[in-house]
Amino acid sequence: MRILVLNHEFPPIGGGGGRAAESICQTLAKRGHDIKVLTSHFKDLPREEQRDGYHIIRIPTLRTQPFRASFLSMVIYVLSGLWAGLRLVRLFHPDVIHVHFAVPAGALAWMLCKFTRVPYVLTAHLGDVPGGVPEKTGDWFRWIFPITRWIWRDARARVAVSEYTRALALKHYNEEVLVIPNGVEVDSAKPSPIRVNNPPVIVFAGRFMEQKSPLQVIRTLHEIKTIPWTCVMIGDGPLMPDVKKSITELGMEDRFVLTGWITPEEVMNWFGKSDILFMPSLSEGLPVVGVQALAKGLAILASRVGGFVDLVDENQNGFLIELGNNEGFKTKLQELLKNPSRLLSLRQASLKKANSFEIAQIAERYEKIFEEIVRVYK
Repeated sequence: MRILVLNHEFPPIGGGGGRAAESICQTLAKRGHDIKVLTSHFKDLPREEQRDGYHIIRIPTLRTQPFRASFLSMVIYVLSGLWAGLRLVRLFHPDVIHVHFAVPAGALAWMLCKFTRVPYVLTAHLGDVPGGVPEKTGDWFRWIFPITRWIWRDARARVAVSEYTRALALKHYNEEVLVIPNGVEVDSAKPSPIRVNNPPVIVFAGRFMEQKSPLQVIRTLHEIKTIPWTCVMIGDGPLMPDVKKSITELGMEDRFVLTGWITPEEVMNWFGKSDILFMPSLSEGLPVVGVQALAKGLAILASRVGGFVDLVDENQNGFLIELGNNEGFKTKLQELLKNPSRLLSLRQASLKKANSFEIAQIAERYEKIFEEIVRVYK
């Protein structure tokens, strides 16, 4: 099949939604499909690139930050993408369009479908669903919501990355929605042998924004600073100055490593050196970093929100803490840091659970959806 993938962000820029799209592209390309990705250009990235058997085309969008797309850059992605997309359809003749995020790329997929009649499949990641990340997108949906109804209605298939994202979508859209989680290549990521570091290494990964609560990581760890640990905080964002200030004021510069915004490969390298993924997020779809943590055999300590419920088997490979229960984060971290054998047991359980998120299985489910749509459409 010829598959055109639309996503306003794609590695090395963007967050988990881009990395999820990248993994699917890599796997489908290995399975013999012809794939082109239409995404946003950023700084000195090449305008076109061959990577892992598929073709990336980057269009100008005035994006200024790797970790965040402004509303203006998303609007420009749709407008610029319409011109580039029409040309691509004419030259590439895609059988199907796979679009990640109902907003903004969904709008582009909808227009391309109307102009060219190429069917599209929509994958929603949470922030593109009303109410998913209200502090980030609440104002947008107040006036773009009516348009999003068309995007969901006219998709030939709709996919959510978690049960939570699906349930939220069904509150707003009267359409069938499947659940296909994000995936990872388990065998290549698997650590060997698995062991607990001395002292244990705690890792946080994500945008430094209110949604991810990076400052909660610092506050919690300050309360248990008498226990040996090291913390790696991966990412960047508007809260970075506050993160640095908090670490300095609490006198913990020697306990933290701030990597900044790094490539997915570098993220996995850091995960391979870590023991516990600590994510006190306020909301999540199905976090790619959570899936990657499973593949690296990390114990997971996270908020009981969104897709983390799908990733954590309570008291087996990690713990889920109710929002607002900051004491719960402290207690569970203490328990793991003081008991290396218990921590090792949770890490091994994560490694086993990772098999449920093997990217080959995930890509095959998408492949079957695409093939059925193409069969009916043709």
